[in-house]
Amino acid sequence: MPEAMQEAIYAIGDIHGQLEQLQGALERIERDGGPDAQVIFLGDYTDRGANSQAVLDLLIAGQQAGKNWRFILGNHDRMFAMFMEHYPRTDDRLLVGFHWFHARIGGIETLQSYGVAVAERDRIFQVHARAMAAVPPSHLAFLRSLEPKIVAGDLLFVHAGIRPGVALCDQDVDDLVWIRDEFLHYEKPHDKLVVHGHTFIDKAKHYGNRVNLDSGAAYGHDLSAAVFEGRECWLLTEDGRKILRPEN
Repeated sequence: MPEAMQEAIYAIGDIHGQLEQLQGALERIERDGGPDAQVIFLGDYTDRGANSQAVLDLLIAGQQAGKNWRFILGNHDRMFAMFMEHYPRTDDRLLVGFHWFHARIGGIETLQSYGVAVAERDRIFQVHARAMAAVPPSHLAFLRSLEPKIVAGDLLFVHAGIRPGVALCDQDVDDLVWIRDEFLHYEKPHDKLVVHGHTFIDKAKHYGNRVNLDSGAAYGHDLSAAVFEGRECWLLTEDGRKILRPEN
């Protein structure tokens, strides 16, 4: 008997408030897999881009409409959620001197999308109060619901990566949303093909043991969407599928 066809799973890289890029990626997916396509979003929905609120509106609307969508927790989503707690927190994985409102992080742009201004001489408690009044409860519930990792057959979907040599069940969430060097420089096979974002590269790339889909939408570059059938992977372009194979 012929081998059964692998179910297609689609993945979208880091969005960072880029609404038009997200709409384009979803259109490419629907052309390839139809309106019921299974889509996994790799996190970092907010910050840096101008339309974080609209991005979350779109994602939540799809979820509520019963779309076959699942959502990974990114480090920027966690920073947003931490700030929106009753007493705002700063993620301890940030560099000393950094915070959600730092120019390189993007929290100011996120709050601006909700109509909340952040002035240089504002106090944190003042901005927090304005944010609590402006950000809908549905957005906070969405941020709290994000998954740290998703396993699907031979694939592991995660925002940043995994710590090599540690079993999946023992992975630390801090690593799943923040890790870089230890994961990026590891060239041996993992138990699963790891599909991730978090670390900006010029274009989506297959490294053999992992696939990076963060192609820099935060900085105005194309938002990558890919389709996986088992371990086979294609980038979705305006002209259809383009095979992604391991590069030397």
